Amino acid sequence: MPKNIFYKHKIENLININKIVTIHYFEFDKNFKFKGETHDFWEIVYADKSEVICSGENNEIILKQGDILFHKPGEFHTIRANGITAPNVFVMSFECKSEAMRFFFEKHFTLSDNIKPFISTIISEAKETFSLPAFNPQMKKLLLLNNPNLGGQQMIRTSLEQLLILIMREQTNKKNSAELFVSKELLSGHIENLVISFLKENIYNKINLDDVCRKFNYGKTYICTEFKKRTGRTIFEFYISLKIDEAKKLIRERNHNFTQISDLLMFDTPAYFTNTFKKYTGMTPKQYSASVKA
Repeated sequence: MPKNIFYKHKIENLININKIVTIHYFEFDKNFKFKGETHDFWEIVYADKSEVICSGENNEIILKQGDILFHKPGEFHTIRANGITAPNVFVMSFECKSEAMRFFFEKHFTLSDNIKPFISTIISEAKETFSLPAFNPQMKKLLLLNNPNLGGQQMIRTSLEQLLILIMREQTNKKNSAELFVSKELLSGHIENLVISFLKENIYNKINLDDVCRKFNYGKTYICTEFKKRTGRTIFEFYISLKIDEAKKLIRERNHNFTQISDLLMFDTPAYFTNTFKKYTGMTPKQYSASVKA
């Protein structure tokens, strides 16, 4: 009986990340300034909340919320807040020798909603894989947790490679069915993304589970089960965490006192705000203010 002949296709790697150097998620004070540095590997800077001002070899760029900037190896670069708003910034550095990386020389882009989830995946996997200090711009080495996520390092690398490839596709107008599948799977297909968007829209309001159910016409049991399964948190826990993140931003901007922040974010009392803030951050608002100022 003749043997079937199979041909093994060798996979072509457009982008191959060799090493991850650092991963940061910064919550900068509104007056933060970094003098600058240079190194022999790539760095990406993503403005997650508010704006941040970056400079490279030839120019200064204001990154608006949702913008990403690439610093090539050997490029001197600095970063600072604008003195008005307190930004949240994702910074990641890595080694990549792939020729395709030339596409990103001195480039910055606004990420579409189809691509942003890859940033979130990298951040969440990094937090469960490495020991990441809350604020340490001088960090030079990633340290593994005692019990890191299974496959976490590979998830970080592959998510970064997909992020870079999808940016290239989008910028060169070479979208295909694979990209459309990714966007549907990561965004519109998941109820938790719709709920999270609704919660973010109402950070300065006070909504409850009934409001969420009415908004999306789902029963409480279904929407709560699906949200917890996909995020690991209840809707209420997630909503409060968003309010605390916003409180941290307001504290760093230093335009309101703690009582005013409590009122703006619709906490019942300043004492409840302080207790909740400490529960979610491990610090009181006063301690957090002192830490970011230092």
